[in-house]
Amino acid sequence: MQTVESLIEKLEYLPSEQREDIRRAYYFAEDAHEGQFRRSGDPYIVHPLAVSKILSDMHMDAQSVQAALLHDVIEDTYVSKETLTEAFGEIVAELVDGVSKIGAIKFESKAEAQAENFRKMVLAMTKDIRVILVKLADRLHNMRTLGVLHPTKRRRIAMETLEIYAPIANRLGMNNVRVELEDLSFTHMYPMRASRIKKATKTSRGHRKDMVKKIQEAVVNRLERDGLTGRVTGREKHLYSIYSKMKEQRKPFNEIMDVYGFRIIVNSVDMCYRVLGAIHNLYKPIPGRLKDYIAIPKANGYQSLHTTLIGMNGVPIEIQVRTEEMDAMANNGIAAHWLYKSDPDPAGGAQNRAKEWLKGLLEMQQRAGNSQDFLETVKIDLFPDEVYVFTPKGDILELPTGATPVDFAYAVHTDVGNSCVAARLDHRLVPLSTPIQSGQTIKIITAPGACPNPAWLSFVTTAKARANIRHFLKTQQRSESVALGQRLLEKALAPFDWTFDAIPAERIETALSEAGFATLDDMLADIGLGNQMAQIAARRMLPTSEEDPAAKDSKSTPLVIRGTEGMVINLAKCCRPIPGDSVMGHLSSGRGMVIHRDNCKNIASELKENREKCLSVQWAQDAIGEYAVDLRVQMENERGSLATLASLISQADANIETINIKEKDAHLSVVSLRISIHNRAHLAKTIRRMRTLKAVHRIVRVRN
Repeated sequence: MQTVESLIEKLEYLPSEQREDIRRAYYFAEDAHEGQFRRSGDPYIVHPLAVSKILSDMHMDAQSVQAALLHDVIEDTYVSKETLTEAFGEIVAELVDGVSKIGAIKFESKAEAQAENFRKMVLAMTKDIRVILVKLADRLHNMRTLGVLHPTKRRRIAMETLEIYAPIANRLGMNNVRVELEDLSFTHMYPMRASRIKKATKTSRGHRKDMVKKIQEAVVNRLERDGLTGRVTGREKHLYSIYSKMKEQRKPFNEIMDVYGFRIIVNSVDMCYRVLGAIHNLYKPIPGRLKDYIAIPKANGYQSLHTTLIGMNGVPIEIQVRTEEMDAMANNGIAAHWLYKSDPDPAGGAQNRAKEWLKGLLEMQQRAGNSQDFLETVKIDLFPDEVYVFTPKGDILELPTGATPVDFAYAVHTDVGNSCVAARLDHRLVPLSTPIQSGQTIKIITAPGACPNPAWLSFVTTAKARANIRHFLKTQQRSESVALGQRLLEKALAPFDWTFDAIPAERIETALSEAGFATLDDMLADIGLGNQMAQIAARRMLPTSEEDPAAKDSKSTPLVIRGTEGMVINLAKCCRPIPGDSVMGHLSSGRGMVIHRDNCKNIASELKENREKCLSVQWAQDAIGEYAVDLRVQMENERGSLATLASLISQADANIETINIKEKDAHLSVVSLRISIHNRAHLAKTIRRMRTLKAVHRIVRVRN
């Protein structure tokens, strides 16, 4: 069993006075955890000691190791943050607090608690990145000792590790930690699958030995012949990566293991490219499989040359070429900053990238509605493969695979994303939903007054774009619902001969306290979203002497709509009303007002069941815009008749959105069209134009 003395021996890289501080932290933690035991039956102090040992392997500084020893004292013992500050200083206390879960608050669900704890940890990480290194070491030891827990709890913790902590380790470039977390999670989530893959890997290792030796000798001989120096090692695939490839690529185990992986470690960047040339002379490279992560590093700071070759007997060989510093970076990520205190610092770039990433997380969490939204947003961002694209000025931006011009626009700046209307990929105009390919140059076209479209949420891939679009739409919906709420309240007050401005302030205050709202805007937004009836709010605001408006209902004037009010006035998709139609409004909880044609079946049933939610509305005389209408056309099966019909619709200045054809019999077809028009007069003109075609028998506007 580990002891404090064995830990102190490992910390010989630290000055003696710092080692004594760590010894003091150990005895403090041992006293605090006195009488506490882990599920395995071991004294609790074994866990903080093991976490400190993991950090000492990374050559972490004294404050991090102290925080590791003390990381559970705030959460699990009587010790407060203030006591820790007095004993070990503010920095250590802040590190410990950042790693501690939020225990005092009761959450409705485990998911909510997990999300809030994650948000707290991210905020602590932005102040001091060492928080996440202590947390990763804590999680790594917990995963190593997970076997004593109930299988259900094991699976839950393993899933959380796989979804959050392993990707964070990857994002910080800590490959060794990531691989171990992934393999341990996989073993606890799918023990049968893990043991079978482990067994198969062991068997295949014996069969592959000769081929690995031959390829390695051939590579070493070629490097020697060309006077190049480099260390050639075989590369083992780990369990979870084999399982993921089998699942994603739908390939059997043998096909995954047929690829032989090697790594060549050299002493300079120049040598990397020389070795690559020598290897390409030895074996034939597969076109399109060369990746230069030295010139363009990955988001987590990873640098290496990757190439895939066809070796002897058609065997595929994957080779990575990198320097010693790059290898240290690849395995330890930002921890290399503490592991190799050298000049130049190999982890300097990773540190800066990590800080940039954390800055982005901080911005996202400020815009997220709640902790669960934030956690989901970050999960999306943790962390797919990248594509590398150019701005018009030649700067390189990295985005996740599948990213669109909208993602690019938000990556440049939030204001560019919010006002983008179109994009050019390699000087060619493309839809905003087009996936971006590596190497393309992107130019975003913006327009003043433009705003994000809710449909963008269905295709954007980056967390930053998603968070900003949601934030904008929430803000916009709020302002629109307040405006609609005020109009509905004015309409509800009209039968009483009152206007909203004439109501005394004290009556408004009374109405707000009775309804349980903090501000007037909150109440108006609730009315606008259809969660509260305007008539009830109006009665609360009026002096009690006012007579019932039923007698004065004749004064009630219809609410005037334009159809372009935004997100809180929606046109029903069942009957698709257009300007000029006789219409009614229905207040739908959470959505605002939905406009129906007055002969729509759905509004007829609502008039019977919830009459108070239906209100009289009418189109504004100058309503403009494009509105969709569904038509059903019965026509003869004549050659070219459909093309002529489309041409007639176009001549009437209408647009066809969708078209669907069904044969009725040998002579007749039914064409279902959705066209966009301006108003009822424009629709009548379009239908008259369509009727000029002799093949058309009947045109019906679809209702419900």
